[in-house]
Amino acid sequence: MKVIILAAGYATRLYPLTLTKPKPLLPVAGKPMIDYVLDNLAPIDGIDRVIIVTNAKFADSFQQWADDYRAKKAQIDFTIVNDGSTDDTNKLGAIGDLNLVIDREKIDDDVIVVAGDNLFSEPLPDFGKFCREKNEPVLAVYDVGSLEDIKKYNAITFDSTGKITFFEEKPKQPTSTVTGIALYFYPRKTIPLIKQYIAEGNNPDQPGRLVQWLYPRTPVYVWNVPGLWYDIGSKETLEEANRIFAKK
Repeated sequence: MKVIILAAGYATRLYPLTLTKPKPLLPVAGKPMIDYVLDNLAPIDGIDRVIIVTNAKFADSFQQWADDYRAKKAQIDFTIVNDGSTDDTNKLGAIGDLNLVIDREKIDDDVIVVAGDNLFSEPLPDFGKFCREKNEPVLAVYDVGSLEDIKKYNAITFDSTGKITFFEEKPKQPTSTVTGIALYFYPRKTIPLIKQYIAEGNNPDQPGRLVQWLYPRTPVYVWNVPGLWYDIGSKETLEEANRIFAKK
């Protein structure tokens, strides 16, 4: 199983903090955000490689981080993929970056895809177990507790088995506070569908759009994220996360 970490954004809303450092490497309670991602995915059985896709501006920064993480934590096989972009005007988009990694690294395996700026408070071994049992695409979900906040994310409904029955990016009139977050599982058999999505000229940005396109074509299931989850999109949420995680 491969882990692909999406980390090619420029996080302009966090300027000047992200002018010289990518958002996933900003510290929260004393360690980079991306550490929380990997520390909590590490208990999942079967992960044999971690691929970080980033941009030309920050590729060296992620390589340095990966070298340090490997030295401190474990002998994880890291690959840094530079998508060649230099700013928001020529970025490939999250799904474009995923497709680039699949092509360039010749991925033919089950894949966990996660945004590098996700903050998880709990280990996620049960996510891996659930994904292996289903062997279908899986979207992690979280209750943000606010219909207003859902408008920034996506609206989602699912049946009693957890299979998605409706998905909409940035809904204007959401009816539920549960949203899909940037943690996905794509089994090996789904890889051709990801390539088809891009080949058809669909929007390559916002990874949730792939789920929106997929669920009418193949079963996609949800899995509830335990503990706390933060999407660091502003200085205010970064400050709040620092306060909360410093107490843990």
